[in-house]
Amino acid sequence: MIRALVIFCVSALALPALASDLTLPNGAKTLAQRHSPLARYALPLGPAADDNVPVRYFEGQVLRRTWRAGGDATSLQLFAPMRQQLEDAGYDILFQCQAQDCGGFDFRFGIEVVPAPDMTVAIGDYLFLSALKGDEQALSLLVSRSRGASYIQVIEVTPPETNPIDVTPPKPTMPVTEPDQTVEPEERGLLTVLTNNGRVVLENLEFDSGSARLGSGPFESLVRLAEVLRDNPEMHISLVGHTDNVGAQDKNISLSRRRATAVRERLHETYDIDVNRIDVAGVGYMAPLTSNLTPQGREANRRVEAVLLNR
Repeated sequence: MIRALVIFCVSALALPALASDLTLPNGAKTLAQRHSPLARYALPLGPAADDNVPVRYFEGQVLRRTWRAGGDATSLQLFAPMRQQLEDAGYDILFQCQAQDCGGFDFRFGIEVVPAPDMTVAIGDYLFLSALKGDEQALSLLVSRSRGASYIQVIEVTPPETNPIDVTPPKPTMPVTEPDQTVEPEERGLLTVLTNNGRVVLENLEFDSGSARLGSGPFESLVRLAEVLRDNPEMHISLVGHTDNVGAQDKNISLSRRRATAVRERLHETYDIDVNRIDVAGVGYMAPLTSNLTPQGREANRRVEAVLLNR
């Protein structure tokens, strides 16, 4: 059904003609660009099943890029023209899916996604594809719509001597509608991610290695979370600690729970948030954001997340 709507979506959006390998929608704004000169990427090749996503590993330079686009275009209206452009650029589509067909929550958290706020994925509204050009150039495209804005992620693996795909955001031809303009951007980002995804990573928290002692801070993510909790007095959350895969799982579960507890205590002592509104849990290394095979991946997986229980 997705495929049958490609022609309609291209004409409805009236996207600019392809000037390079891949052209983004009008008004798209760059959120993140992360380049690893030599890394490994797990390219998803099928829907989630039994808590696993089938993958094929590629090694080379890995470029992770994300954008946000305003306007009223649906996820499919953004996704379909970009898919066509990839095919025109010589990529073969290996796998594509939509939300629940991908595996919903399990697929979203079983693949690599750039952490919020640089990428937002609404569990019920996202599209994904994996593509291959030749034997060594692999690419994934993820598009999701959340509260009046669309988010686009492209992760690409190429040999060191090969230039990545050229992505060109065209100049806007009309004013871009931004979501929730009455809310401060920082609060809008955390509250939007928490409400739509059900969870948000608390960025840049500092713990001593192997310790549950939280650094002195202040940490912007906790400031923003405290503001959201104060502005929404009925909100109830759980803080969930995560670790990398170094060490025994029972010790990692204990450590991750103690770190989540330390965050709850900081919210109470510094920002006067009622501890009865905050549950804590630790899952050790059972829910990684990305691969534990690299130092960067292990660092990303050591985190505390806020999970929305009710609002």
